[in-house]
Amino acid sequence: MAKKLTLDFLKTEAASGAALGLAALAALIVANSPLSADYFAWLKSVQVLQIGPLRLEETVANWIKEGLMAVFFLVVGLEIKYEILKGELSNPKKLAMPIIGALGGMVAPIGIYLLVSNLLGGPHEGWPIPVATDIAFALAVFGLVGRGLPSSLRVFLLTLAIVDDLGAIALIAVLFSQGVQLVPLLGAVGVLAVMAVLGRWRLAAAFWCIGFAAMWWLTVKSGLSTSLAAVAFAAVVPVNPRRETGASPLRDAMHDLHPYVAFLVLPIFAFAKAGVSFSGLSLDQAFAPLVIGIALGLFLGKQIGVFGAAWLATRLRLADKPTGASWMQLYGVSMLCGIGFTMSLFIGALAVPGAVDSPQQIEVKLGVLGGSLLSACVGAIFLHLAARRRPKSEHA
Repeated sequence: MAKKLTLDFLKTEAASGAALGLAALAALIVANSPLSADYFAWLKSVQVLQIGPLRLEETVANWIKEGLMAVFFLVVGLEIKYEILKGELSNPKKLAMPIIGALGGMVAPIGIYLLVSNLLGGPHEGWPIPVATDIAFALAVFGLVGRGLPSSLRVFLLTLAIVDDLGAIALIAVLFSQGVQLVPLLGAVGVLAVMAVLGRWRLAAAFWCIGFAAMWWLTVKSGLSTSLAAVAFAAVVPVNPRRETGASPLRDAMHDLHPYVAFLVLPIFAFAKAGVSFSGLSLDQAFAPLVIGIALGLFLGKQIGVFGAAWLATRLRLADKPTGASWMQLYGVSMLCGIGFTMSLFIGALAVPGAVDSPQQIEVKLGVLGGSLLSACVGAIFLHLAARRRPKSEHA
């Protein structure tokens, strides 16, 4: 059952890559068309949500970042919990390699970014941006060139990306949750505690939705990152099947929410964040230190960090490489980890201050798009060549 759920996740994530790509392409086209001014004005426009006395005012860009992306992080949190309790992460031997690879894939990009920043005089605050891996895009590219490759490579990539996202979420919580208001924060913690206790009994889906909405509202009011709150909420959703129905609330939530996240939430976020206007773009801005640092952090840092940590782990006998996979194939997958599109853009919006069309945010987008595209293209070519060089015994 766990294997089937993981395969369903992989298929949906791979398919959603097309929607993400189209959304990103649409954003680039609109941002460089006569509709450019309307596009950026829409992102900066203030929208009000009011339910009785409860009122929130945010820009469209912030609603997408703090609202829709909270649902994305809820699904990520559910996936993390399921993998820890029932899936790949429940086996320590299978868990060691992607965890070590993920750690290396977070440290090396930071080092390369800071090196470039020091050499070229770029801003240091952008160092968290190349840390993350985009699960959907990475799996979509793997799906294009991975036919016939060991399925263990897909599981390795998925597990590593989940651990990677967990690290990114921790960074967001530590670095970007400032000025927290105590009263709403205590309210959010109270809602979480109530849901944890009541979750022992059979609860309707509507009750979980209301609980999540209440916790999200209080988290926004407190100033805490909604991504962290979403993952915390996922941790209290029961994974074991109910005796009455035999259904798992966590699996049902993953099954019901994942298509909306894959084909609605993430494409909307991509459309809002990938829009870069090249009008008046100078050569100096295209090769600004921030752009180069992010791009090289993703392209070089990820492959060096992931593959280097994986190789070292096997030499020290801390872990084994994925079953049936060659080192060349593992290196190709390490390149795909440099596709940081969604998560890197999300962190970039937090780490580097500025409006969506500000020079700083344009440089963030250029760096993320450049590094992710380079990682995707080179990684796909490398994996295609690696698949053709597989020994006959590996096809069996």
